[in-house]
Amino acid sequence: MSDFSDPYAAARDAARHLLDRLGVPRIDVGLVLGSGWSTAIAGVAERLAEIPLAELPGFTAPAVSGHGGSALLLRSASGRHHLVLTGRTHLYEGRGVAAVVHGVRVIAAAGATRLVLTNGCGGLNPDWAPGTPVLLADHINLTATSPIVGARFVDLTDVYSPALRNLARRADPTLPEGVYVQFPGPHYETPAEVRMARTLGGDLVGMSTTLEAIAARQAGLEVLGISLVTNPAAGLAPTPLSHAEVLEAGAAAVPRLRSLLAHLLEEL
Repeated sequence: MSDFSDPYAAARDAARHLLDRLGVPRIDVGLVLGSGWSTAIAGVAERLAEIPLAELPGFTAPAVSGHGGSALLLRSASGRHHLVLTGRTHLYEGRGVAAVVHGVRVIAAAGATRLVLTNGCGGLNPDWAPGTPVLLADHINLTATSPIVGARFVDLTDVYSPALRNLARRADPTLPEGVYVQFPGPHYETPAEVRMARTLGGDLVGMSTTLEAIAARQAGLEVLGISLVTNPAAGLAPTPLSHAEVLEAGAAAVPRLRSLLAHLLEEL
């Protein structure tokens, strides 16, 4: 268990360790791959190195199957270095907020200026079938917490970069966009909570991403968020929610996600 009494120092220490292991002076872009996304990264760029997350300071192996568990160093055709985390720590694991955003802070400390956050989520829009990727235009954080402690004020007006969303649309002009609502989990939302999220202006519900986005903006990273709709949210489908359904939707969407990630890695 890492000491997060100074989470920024912990991130700098982990970044030094990471760069030494990878043998590069810095990274250019970071990606965090959520449920359904890890398989899609295969073959999108030259793979230079892979390190199990559990071997890096402050990280542990993902607690949920299907969430991956490695730090990958990729090199695009343009020569940029990309760090891909195929797994994340979730708030429901009980390790604290600093552990949840540690990966994002390490990416920033390793030199990146841009970050892609992905997740698998429940969809509130019936037009978005399972397997649909959706750009995040904004979010609603219902975790009742923040990764920022003390009088550090961060403007979140454009927490998800309009410029990066436009770049993603050049790869796939059909990408819709919506507002992501994070609940703490690990239980799925009730139908009443889903109706509340929709009333508040939400289009997607899940258990990750918003805290990482806040920490990323504090660190000065430009953020692109993409959700994969893996299932209709609770109460919008006749069958109960299951994690297996999340993984199945991700597997079916792999070709589209792989094409999108390949474009982003080259253009970012």
